[in-house]
Amino acid sequence: MIKFEGLLVLISLALVLYSFIDCARREDYEIQKLPKWAWLLIIFFTGSIGAIAFLVMGRKSRIGGGGSKPGKKRVLPPDDDPDFLRSI
Repeated sequence: MIKFEGLLVLISLALVLYSFIDCARREDYEIQKLPKWAWLLIIFFTGSIGAIAFLVMGRKSRIGGGGSKPGKKRVLPPDDDPDFLRSI
């Protein structure tokens, strides 16, 4: 029984750590509902409940966006840029 409880504590700690780092590394436009500092405080003080809340409600999906800012064109190096390769 002690091993099971220890495993639950480790999983909970890993979830909180992952959520805290994920929130801290995201840009402000990738976080919704609350500002970044508020989510960090919630995750820090409430533990697993705050971490789950952030993962469910606080972050925008990166699907389709590629992680770049909306409205900004992604800069490609010359060997990956199709326009540059066509001009050669």
